[in-house]
Amino acid sequence: MKKKLKRALKARHLAMIAIGGSIGTGLFVASGATVAKAGPGGALLSYAIIGVMVYFLMTSLGELAAYLPVSGTFATYGSRYVDEAFGFAIGWNYWYNWAITVAVDLVAAQLVISYWFVAGPYSWLWSLLFLSIIFCLNYISVKGFGEAEFWFSLIKVVTVIVFIIVGLLMIIGIFHGAEGAGWQNWTIEKAPFAGGFSSMIGVAMIVGFSFQGTELIGIAAGESKDPEKNIPKAMRQVFWRILLFYILAIFVISLIIPYTDPNLLRNKETDVSVSPFTLVFRNAGLLSAAAFMNTVILTSVLSAGNSGLYASTRMLYALAKEGKAPKIFARLSSSGVPRVALLATTFVAMLCFLTSLYKDQVVYSWLLNMSGMTGFIAWLGIAISHYRFRKGYIMQGNNVNQLPYRSSFFPFGPIFAFILCLIITLGQNYEAFLQGTIDWNGVIATYIGIPLFLMIYFGYKIVKKTKWIKYDQMNFSKDD
Repeated sequence: MKKKLKRALKARHLAMIAIGGSIGTGLFVASGATVAKAGPGGALLSYAIIGVMVYFLMTSLGELAAYLPVSGTFATYGSRYVDEAFGFAIGWNYWYNWAITVAVDLVAAQLVISYWFVAGPYSWLWSLLFLSIIFCLNYISVKGFGEAEFWFSLIKVVTVIVFIIVGLLMIIGIFHGAEGAGWQNWTIEKAPFAGGFSSMIGVAMIVGFSFQGTELIGIAAGESKDPEKNIPKAMRQVFWRILLFYILAIFVISLIIPYTDPNLLRNKETDVSVSPFTLVFRNAGLLSAAAFMNTVILTSVLSAGNSGLYASTRMLYALAKEGKAPKIFARLSSSGVPRVALLATTFVAMLCFLTSLYKDQVVYSWLLNMSGMTGFIAWLGIAISHYRFRKGYIMQGNNVNQLPYRSSFFPFGPIFAFILCLIITLGQNYEAFLQGTIDWNGVIATYIGIPLFLMIYFGYKIVKKTKWIKYDQMNFSKDD
């Protein structure tokens, strides 16, 4: 009997994977810098616009994943509905991105743990311990990953809900310590929009990175129970999660902490003391707020590492299954886990982590910079694949009402998401081009991921002589 991935992820797992992918240090720590740079109104508007973009992307991915729930997700969709070379490039770039992200999370976990334990020459052992934990969670079964991610995400969700409740109680005066709270924070100095358009663009970059990971639900679709029912259910909740966890949290922060507060400018993801969440909890009289938030942030880091290892392993498995990677990576254990792909990904993550241990971190910096763009490229791939999928689906005489889940915003949704995502991707370091002399070091460090993607894409295209797939030649069979 041919071994297959086990469809063991339940609706609650999918829901928490989607939540966990979008809640992390970007919200808990970096959100303070967005308020400081763009003002309360600018930050709120940026989160709202990017939130709408992500919502459109997730509805696009939801339509694709509910129709064809495979672990290859947007790499498979890119191959089927755009160009085989396109899917190949997205798949390998996405695998690489998450493998590097695991290494970054290992470094972050080591720094976060130093809050309790003084860093010494053997502090890297903490990272090794965390890697061992997430490796074991992924090695046993997909249910082990799903359960771990469920509880990791639940901690983050509860923290955000408690934060919003405490913040609102402070604003209406039940909790003391927020005497300056209220709409006056929106009128001081240059508020509500500080820094002008350039600050809005800069904040949009931070916000965009904060939302990366929401697409993980597409990866998990290949191992979900009853995907035609559970994937749409999870996707429909995305908008409300974004509204509650980001928009409302930023709104509370903007009313309690003035955007001119110097603490908000100290944007260091390892400095828990300046997290706006910590500042608000402290103002409410919760003196152990820093220790509590450090625990939550450590949970976020472990969650990101757990998800990253899962996503990169499944992507490598899917590439191997489609003949775009060595066949050995398509092997499955009796429990349905691609353990060879898992071992290979863990090995790469460990090598990348080891480069960070040396004083000369040039290699590590380049690896990190090359992976920075990949999340946005994957999002662009989702928008393109969905647009072409729907066009081809209709052209071949299919009825969209028969789709398990149908995006209500086609074609506006994928087009809007594509344009805005492209602007963010190309505009990440636009200021480097506006100086008297171009800052080539900054340009290369920021944009190296784009030529890397194009090299893989055109390299495969030239070797395999692939062409863009015509609408009437698209494959809509559900065989994975």
